[in-house]
Amino acid sequence: MGRILAFLYGVISYVVFFVTFLYAIGFVGNIVVPKSIDSGLVGPFTESLLIDAVLLGIFAIQHSVMARPGFKNWWTRVVPKPIERSTYVLFASLALVLLFWQWRPILTIVWNVENPAGRLVLQGLFLLGWLTVLFSTFLINHFDLFGLRQVYLHQRGREYKDLGFRTPFLYRLVRHPIMLGFIIAFWATPRMTVGHLVFAVATTAYILIAIQIEERDLTNIHGESYQQYKREVSMLIPVPKSGKRV
Repeated sequence: MGRILAFLYGVISYVVFFVTFLYAIGFVGNIVVPKSIDSGLVGPFTESLLIDAVLLGIFAIQHSVMARPGFKNWWTRVVPKPIERSTYVLFASLALVLLFWQWRPILTIVWNVENPAGRLVLQGLFLLGWLTVLFSTFLINHFDLFGLRQVYLHQRGREYKDLGFRTPFLYRLVRHPIMLGFIIAFWATPRMTVGHLVFAVATTAYILIAIQIEERDLTNIHGESYQQYKREVSMLIPVPKSGKRV
């Protein structure tokens, strides 16, 4: 019964994540969803900026703290190990739901591209960014990344084994294609408002900081193999590096 409940918990957490991911596309792109980055209650600038900063901070703290090995070691004394990843995914999704719900738009225009071709290019880049994010998760095992593989193996009574360090396809061009996809998606818009700019700047800054922390952990785990990978492959911009093997 415990294994079945853990599996159901993992499935529910994944569904919450995937719905949140789809909503995020609409939220950032101002498409389809009822509450987007440029809609909702408009308040005083300082108040809106402070609320948005707090919401972004909540997500950043949750996302980084719960991903650290030290926290995981402590957390799995409280939460069963098979559902640790699902719990992380669920909490991250709930932090985003809170952000979507309470986000305060700041509608001053920073840029507005009216040229049809220019708008089409930016909209295409926006979609390309999100597709890059999703595609990259499948390259490294989408279901492991979001906790489904862990609860499935637990339900089957099989031991979970880490997939190890791999660099398929896009990971040979940049070390963090998921993060690159997010950056493209957050900045590629024909109509940039101050609120959207705050979101893009804050999330990009967070990504750049989070990458440094993550790579420190990956170096501790994988040692020289990850150091060599860093010498061979650029972090976010797909340009050749001098340390790349021929």
